[in-house]
Amino acid sequence: MWKITCERGRQWWDWQEEGGSEELINQVETARKDFEKNKHQQKHSADRILRTIALYRPLNEAYGMDDVTDYMKSLDKRMSQEDEGKRYRIQLEKSLATAIQYYRRLQMSDGHWPGDYGGPMFLLPGLVIVCYITETDLGNETKKEMKRYLYNHQNEDGGWGLHIEAPSSMFGTAMNYVALRILGVDRDDSAAIAARNWILQRGGALGIPSWGKLYLAVLGLYHWDGLNPLTPEMWILPYWVPIHPGRFWCHCRIVYLPMSYLYGRRATAKETSLIRELKEELYLDNFDQIDWNAQRENCCKEDIYTHRPKVQSWLWTILSWYEKFPIPGKSYLRNLALEETLLQVKKEDEYTDFICIGPVNKVLNMLCCYFDDPYSEHFKKHIPRLKDYLWLAEDGMKMQGYNGSQLWDTAFSAQALCEAGSITRHHFPSTLQLAHHYLDIAQVRENVPQGERYYRHISKGAWPFSTRDHGWPISDCTAEGLKAVLALEACGSIPKEQFFSHERLFDAVDVSLSLQNKDGGWATYENTRSYSWLEWINPSEVFGDIMIDYSCVECTSSSIQGLAAFRARHPGHRRAQVDIAIERGARYIESIQRPDGSWYGSWGVCFTYGTWFGVEGLVAAGRTFESCESLPKACRFLCSKQKSDGSWGESYRSCTDKVWMEAEQGQVVHTAWAVIALIKAICTSHSMWHSDVHVSHQAYHSSIRKGIDFLLESQLENGDWPQQRISGVFNRNCMISYSNYRNIFPLWAIALYRSRCLEEI
Repeated sequence: MWKITCERGRQWWDWQEEGGSEELINQVETARKDFEKNKHQQKHSADRILRTIALYRPLNEAYGMDDVTDYMKSLDKRMSQEDEGKRYRIQLEKSLATAIQYYRRLQMSDGHWPGDYGGPMFLLPGLVIVCYITETDLGNETKKEMKRYLYNHQNEDGGWGLHIEAPSSMFGTAMNYVALRILGVDRDDSAAIAARNWILQRGGALGIPSWGKLYLAVLGLYHWDGLNPLTPEMWILPYWVPIHPGRFWCHCRIVYLPMSYLYGRRATAKETSLIRELKEELYLDNFDQIDWNAQRENCCKEDIYTHRPKVQSWLWTILSWYEKFPIPGKSYLRNLALEETLLQVKKEDEYTDFICIGPVNKVLNMLCCYFDDPYSEHFKKHIPRLKDYLWLAEDGMKMQGYNGSQLWDTAFSAQALCEAGSITRHHFPSTLQLAHHYLDIAQVRENVPQGERYYRHISKGAWPFSTRDHGWPISDCTAEGLKAVLALEACGSIPKEQFFSHERLFDAVDVSLSLQNKDGGWATYENTRSYSWLEWINPSEVFGDIMIDYSCVECTSSSIQGLAAFRARHPGHRRAQVDIAIERGARYIESIQRPDGSWYGSWGVCFTYGTWFGVEGLVAAGRTFESCESLPKACRFLCSKQKSDGSWGESYRSCTDKVWMEAEQGQVVHTAWAVIALIKAICTSHSMWHSDVHVSHQAYHSSIRKGIDFLLESQLENGDWPQQRISGVFNRNCMISYSNYRNIFPLWAIALYRSRCLEEI
């Protein structure tokens, strides 16, 4: 039986031979069968294994278990005694209490909420390939669950997409086909046959995008001449050169860093019988007779998202000449570049305790260290931290898009719970105390040594997306962490001796102020370091806008909100700088609002998400519905997208196409985002909702009430909400899961409606 270990943010799944209770095992097996039965209709798992195990814990063994039995009984009694008007208010209270009672059971002993952060379908094959090359044993049960995952997410046409809801692509299909074969699936297996047919019908794996070309080349399944050059000498250019990788967005440079090392070494695994078989299975022609140089820019049409300009082809041609022809001093430069890239790889490993910034560079860094010295302690330290990226759900074992979203989910959860006011404060105080504890242990407490040498921004006082071990500072995570701490410490459930010191809060503000860009906005991990024209040399065909760290509405809004919340608590600290930063941020948000009143969401699906952040940022900056044209425009946009049943629902294609694309069914997460945005836009205080000035806003009031009713009707009896479509995105084109969103945001919306739109119960 699988046992979950989720402490200090680490989420590990381990196989225990002794097994578990029969009832628990039966529930897990039922969840697996249910998913397999409906896998082509509902492609997103509901995280039922984690939730089954968490809810199975006896109350006295679970964490944060305040006794609320009498309170829940009292709500039922009040419902039966009050008149219709009061019953609705009690219904809201009961919905919140039931939601919190359920959600607190998922909280771990260190205070965080674990959850599925999967979705991309190219991550797990990368891990499987690297473990095969490095002879790292994944274990039989892990491999079994990985195969289950790949089987479950194979599309009906035999292929796999870029993510779980995407149509089939060569990148997804070829990578996952290779992974299945490495995991022990026979070539005559029906799933393998269907995938192979999909690949060969499109000319074979020659047309796999550039990232896939690299993985296959390291395996010996693609010739290095078939790749556009990833010249490592870029890393020894002077930093003032705009195309120096240190100026790229951190995820871009940190992924292409190990790729450059592997390319520069032409690192290739030893040939095995399986590799020889795959050479025959992936191509229509004999592997040794293929004109590999002609394949450099060959990309399957199903995969192309970013079209390359001619200038990029010219660049690749020049670099190809550099790679092929003897040039005086080239050997010296290559060795110097390989030393530099390997040094950067190892420093990234050390500064993140071998977690690395993300799953792609995690396994590629591990591979670089293996080719450098397979017996080194540095390489060996990579292996145990592979588990940080693995997640088990009813659809199987997947590789997550990060080592989890622990801080992000916990910060939002804390704010939602605080909005519930007296319900949480009186009946669930230990849940709040545990959340505060996680925020405490997750804050980065020191800067990375020699940060400039390794292109890192200051980090002391920041919050990362996941865990302190991971350590990369992020603008919106820092802001949401700061907001959550201040909200929890104001709610009355946190002992004063446990409050964050002023210095720790000041450090967070220092990070936030330092990250504001010249345009007034905030990007993600760092300031924007170069120019948008670098997108002309974006080497990836499947992702968009990846070359530099762009300001976006979400990071800007969160940063404004964090600074505004801090200013209210500490009005004297760096007041002038805080005031100026907030105003500049608000002007940036106003400047990027689209003509229809929406904002494009870079990290969530999509205009509903971006518009929620846009509204929140402007309101936090002091804008009001009457004084700011952007807020009425945003409200009109949201109301125009509401469905007849009161819900909102948006397809992930809004992200890829950059225009609103309607989802067939209403989504609880989108509905919650829209409701929160509308309430914040037109109801900045309790009294304003009831004042005469808002008589003209009855249409908005009606939209909000319909949205709340949809959330109430959608809530399950146990307090959960159904898992629906995927709701996160990165790099414009790849979707990612946030399984806790279905609990956090409906709870938050209902709590906000109760506290801002109705009189106290």
